[in-house]
Amino acid sequence: MSAPLKWFKSSYSGSQGGDCVEVAAHPAAVHVRDSKDPEGPTLTFAPAEWSAFAAFAAAHAADIAGPNGQV
Repeated sequence: MSAPLKWFKSSYSGSQGGDCVEVAAHPAAVHVRDSKDPEGPTLTFAPAEWSAFAAFAAAHAADIAGPNGQV
């Protein structure tokens, strides 16, 4: 039996709920889910895919910011 995943929200997530995602890292995969629906579906990425996404998001944060300036 494998250990349960340890989910966390970004430190940028507010306490009002809303549009937040949670991430659980595992050596073989990175899992992402909607924090409002923890029993719902998850997306699963290979670690290299997640690293590429995070690097792209960091490099283009100003370009992808929402209307209130948050990414």
